[in-house]
Amino acid sequence: MYGGSVSKIHAHEESLSGLDTLVADLGTALVAQGLRMGAAESCTGGLVAHTLTNIAGSSAWFEGAVVAYDNRVKQALLGVSEQILHSYGAVSAQCVKAMAVGVARLLDVPVTVAVSGIAGPGGGSADKPVGTVWMAWHINGQVWSKVCTFCGDRSQIKAGSVRAVLEELGGVLIKKRRVIG
Repeated sequence: MYGGSVSKIHAHEESLSGLDTLVADLGTALVAQGLRMGAAESCTGGLVAHTLTNIAGSSAWFEGAVVAYDNRVKQALLGVSEQILHSYGAVSAQCVKAMAVGVARLLDVPVTVAVSGIAGPGGGSADKPVGTVWMAWHINGQVWSKVCTFCGDRSQIKAGSVRAVLEELGGVLIKKRRVIG
C-alpha cells in the first residue's frame, strides 16, 4: 500500500465540463489493458458513476459502483472495519483505502476508485474542514490515496472531487505515470 499526498484545489474553478474526453480515453485504456473498473462513493453520491456512464460504451469497462454514504454501508458492503471508522473516521486515508479494496472485492474488478469527504455546508471541523476529501485508487492490488481540500459550494466540491479522482486514475492508466503516494 502506498501513502497519501495533499492537494488544495479551488473547486469554484472546477466543473465536470471537459471530462468526456478524459473518461473516453480512460475507457479506451481500460479495454486495451483488459481491465474493468468500479467505484465506491460517499460524498460524491454517485457522481463518479454518473460521469463514467455518460460515455457511450462504458459498459465494456465499467462494472458498477456502491454509494456508501452511511458508515453502516461502508462496513456491510465494503468491509470497512469499525476500528478504522472509530479511530480515523469516514473521511480518512484508511477509510478510502479500505473502500477501494472492498469495492474491488465486491465487484471482482482490478481497478477501483473511492471518495469520502465533507461537501458541506455543515459537518466540518478544525481537523477536517468543509471541502476535505480523501480519495483512493486500487489497481491490481496497489492502493494509494491523497487528500484534497476544495473551496466552493457543495456541488462544486463534489464536481472537483470527481475531476480529481478521475484525472489521477487517467494519469496512471493512460499516461502510464508511476504511482507515487
